Amino acid sequence: MSRAIAVLRPEPGNRVTAAAIEARGRRAIRLPLFEAGAVAWQVPDPARFDALLLTSANAMRHGGDGLARLRALPVHAVGEVTAETARRAGFIVAATGEAGAEAMLARAGAMGVRRALHLAGRERTLAAGGIVAEVLTVYESEALPITVASAARLAGSVALVQSARAGARLAEIVDPAMRPSIALIAISERAAAAAGTGWEQVVVPAALHGTALIDAAIALAD
Repeated sequence: MSRAIAVLRPEPGNRVTAAAIEARGRRAIRLPLFEAGAVAWQVPDPARFDALLLTSANAMRHGGDGLARLRALPVHAVGEVTAETARRAGFIVAATGEAGAEAMLARAGAMGVRRALHLAGRERTLAAGGIVAEVLTVYESEALPITVASAARLAGSVALVQSARAGARLAEIVDPAMRPSIALIAISERAAAAAGTGWEQVVVPAALHGTALIDAAIALAD
């Protein structure tokens, strides 16, 4: 019997990923570790920038009314979900990639971006410097309480670790004695390292196209 695949990302992404897993005939465990919410922020003068950098759809979901003032800036996004969320908010997407934030920066620089504004969460990987002229926090993710019984549902599963913070949180809630029964599919080496040791195995897909994490999880689950 195929192993269950645990989805740990916040809503609404959690149910989207879980539904994609279930559409391929596998069982998903829906266990969001964080809840994203808006924070107050001041909209800068858009004339100071030549592009908008987005690494998460949450920047669009929780950015609020201030986003409207930035719609003239072309978006460079990590992930098609992020790009599509930006389009629905009225932005023009100049480029989309699946290889992470650093690859996005390199691609944007090659396309001529020199003064980008990055809208981000409080926990993030990119800092100001280079083509990133400014980073603004527009949302934050708070850890959700996870009961021992909920964590125990992960036994025997393949868990998707889609951020370093999720890896660290997973290490907090899973009893070390249960780790050898759980395999991890991590979005990056950093996310894998944050989860610590003792897991059945940890896989970081070499290519992060749209379905790479799910493909790798299904391969292990079968």
